[in-house]
Amino acid sequence: MRNNDWKERLNVVYSTNPDFKYETTEEEEAETPEKNRQKLRVSIEKKGRGGKTVTLVSGFTGREDDLKELGKLLKTKCGVGGSVKEGEIIIQGEFKQRIIDLLKSEGYSQTK
Repeated sequence: MRNNDWKERLNVVYSTNPDFKYETTEEEEAETPEKNRQKLRVSIEKKGRGGKTVTLVSGFTGREDDLKELGKLLKTKCGVGGSVKEGEIIIQGEFKQRIIDLLKSEGYSQTK
């Protein structure tokens, strides 16, 4: 089967060099540190959300998949909706203390 990677080459100018090889630059995702080394911050925010209160979990470093998995766990344990955007977990509602307790029980000891 032919490798069709034309989307990766959209901004490449045509070359007449017969030896030209297009090189893709792949960014490696950072490995996720251990849970006890993560410095997570939990805060409450209302700004820009139509008056609705949300709980933000920020400061996560590591792979996007691990962040989404943590967000799913927190949403499930709190029984509410939310999302993961731009390196932050957004939980609908005011659950600051509950989320801090859940994170500490999961092994995230440096949570404030």
